[in-house]
Amino acid sequence: MSPADLLDLCREKGLRIATAESCTGGMISAALTDIAGSSDVFERGFVTYTNTAKTEMLGVREATLAAHGAVSEQVAREMALGALANSDADLAVSVTGIAGPGGSEFKPEGRVCFGIASKGSCTTETVEFGAAGRAVVREKARNHALALLAQAASQL
Repeated sequence: MSPADLLDLCREKGLRIATAESCTGGMISAALTDIAGSSDVFERGFVTYTNTAKTEMLGVREATLAAHGAVSEQVAREMALGALANSDADLAVSVTGIAGPGGSEFKPEGRVCFGIASKGSCTTETVEFGAAGRAVVREKARNHALALLAQAASQL
């Protein structure tokens, strides 16, 4: 589903969207706000690249970061819930990952964790995009996040 189609779906359902982005650095927000008139659906975006930003802007707990690291489903969950709590949105998506280059044996390049939250619900998942290069991983993460939003919106 294209960003324009996602916006139309959310308009039909009266839904507003918020984003919480780390490795995508605002790419999801940009994809939505590239569409004229998106302000009736896109409520706000948080670009929380550092752990400090995640805690200050989204309420991600330092204990969660210490126990699981920024690239984890636990942090993705808290990011999505924080974006929902700190906005007037009905639906929030979060992205945190390792776009590359780099990574480790335990958290390889291309691993991206996602959260999708709505009132009373939050799910997470991890996708391994592989060491495809920074630009490719970020683009795939953006597209996957938009697809998660579309799927969640269609179920609300």
